[in-house]
Amino acid sequence: MSDDVNALAPAFELPVPELGPWRAGNTGIEGVWQWDSGLPGRDVLVSALVHGNELCGAWALCAALDAGLRPRRGRLTLAFCNLAAFDRFDAAAPDASRFVDEDFNRVWGPGLHDGSVRSVERERARQLRPLVERADWLLDLHSMHEPGEPLLLTGLAPRHRALARELGAPRCVIVDAGHAEGRRMRDHGRFGGIEGAGGDDGTRSLLLECGWHGALSSRTVALDMLARFLAAAGTVGEADLPAGWRQAPPPAQCLLDVTDAVVARSMDVRFARHWSNGETVPQAGTVLGWNDGRPFVTPYADCTLVMPSLRQLRPGVTVMRLARALPAG
Repeated sequence: MSDDVNALAPAFELPVPELGPWRAGNTGIEGVWQWDSGLPGRDVLVSALVHGNELCGAWALCAALDAGLRPRRGRLTLAFCNLAAFDRFDAAAPDASRFVDEDFNRVWGPGLHDGSVRSVERERARQLRPLVERADWLLDLHSMHEPGEPLLLTGLAPRHRALARELGAPRCVIVDAGHAEGRRMRDHGRFGGIEGAGGDDGTRSLLLECGWHGALSSRTVALDMLARFLAAAGTVGEADLPAGWRQAPPPAQCLLDVTDAVVARSMDVRFARHWSNGETVPQAGTVLGWNDGRPFVTPYADCTLVMPSLRQLRPGVTVMRLARALPAG
């Protein structure tokens, strides 16, 4: 077993949000709130608790609800997604409440439509699917297994990457294709399309990893991005945003293109040492670890490691992504 798993995690400092009256929703779907301005504009969806142990997004949605934010144009939907997993959360064992039956953020493939596989997460995804498919812009708020700086994941379509640059935060923007284990919500339907002859279809989808699950700073990052996203969408005006939500932007952003993913072949996966998120390995061919007894190495020089972790190890799970820097601009 690797040092990554044996290492003691930092103290879990982020309190559990009390959803209280916000749990009911106002749509007939538990945990889903929606308002229509009655004026033309984007249909915007902000999601949190896709994983039950990722609390920062729930704090951000509660803050928006407490502040009484309403869309000036278009429609705004706020969704607390995997409430069944959230109900199991225990700060003493935070990894155990990521999901109930399967990862909610890997079920957005063909089985979701035909009902051939049933689970707590798929049933909830089927409830939320019409909202996702109707949305023009999606912001999906997450946090990470290991400590590290925030990451904004864009998928492969240039339009999502352009929005990330427009928002100006966080520092690290990840261009990636998702997971072999299953399709993410941010890649579902129109969001996953690449611009072609039809041009830009107007959709935008970003997944924000706000930092480590238990870090107080993850809540600050979630609020900052929520403010930036809603203002960029034209959903609210700057004057509508509560004081203190926006943070100073980084001096510049770094774009990282994920070229390879290390997917667990079995439960026999070890890292050569503790690797940190965002760590750049200068030498090509450096052994990073062993996957079912076979070594895996850096495929090129100056290879950046994205979210290396064995905390949710099982066959088919991505345990590390490998990326190279893209030119700025």
